Amino acid sequence: MKRGAMLLPMMLSVAVVTSALAVIRTKHENRALVNELEKLRGEQTRLDMEWAQLQLEEATLSHNARVDRIAREQLGMTEPRDYVIIGDRP
Repeated sequence: MKRGAMLLPMMLSVAVVTSALAVIRTKHENRALVNELEKLRGEQTRLDMEWAQLQLEEATLSHNARVDRIAREQLGMTEPRDYVIIGDRP
C-alpha cells in the first residue's frame, strides 16, 4: 500500500478526534456557564428581595409621625410658638 493512501485516512481520523475533543470541551464550558448563570440569577433574586425590604424599612423609619414622635419624646423638641420670617424685602 502506498504511503499517500494511508496519510489521508490518518489525517481525517486525527481531525475527527480533535473535533470530538473540541465538542466535549465546549459542552463542559457551556454546562459550567449555565450553572454559574443559575447561581447568579438566584443571587439577583435574593438581592432584589433584600432591596425591597430595605426600601420598606426606610419608608417606615422616615415616616413623619415616627420622626415627630422621636423628636418630641427622645430629643425633647417642640414646635416654635412664634414664627419669625427673616428675608430680603426690597
